[in-house]
Amino acid sequence: MPKYYQDKICGYYLYFTSFCVIECMHVHASDRKLTEEGSAKFFVKADGDTVLQNRGMLNDRDIRKIQAYIKRHYKEMYKKWAQYSENDFYHGN
Repeated sequence: MPKYYQDKICGYYLYFTSFCVIECMHVHASDRKLTEEGSAKFFVKADGDTVLQNRGMLNDRDIRKIQAYIKRHYKEMYKKWAQYSENDFYHGN
């Protein structure tokens, strides 16, 4: 299971699973088992903005911090995503 970074961000790992790569780029955040169940899920747009699909166990403050972190690092994160998926950024609202 690929992690975008080995370190935790706000106490959460940022990652995606092999099952995820059929969707557009997104980031799961979890402090426990690295599975989709119970994790937060952020779809990533081409400008680094995110759309929160599932908040998981995160509070509003951690969501904002993780969204800001993704915004700062989304290009680097996309390079990792593109190694596993042919799907691009999120194009929805």
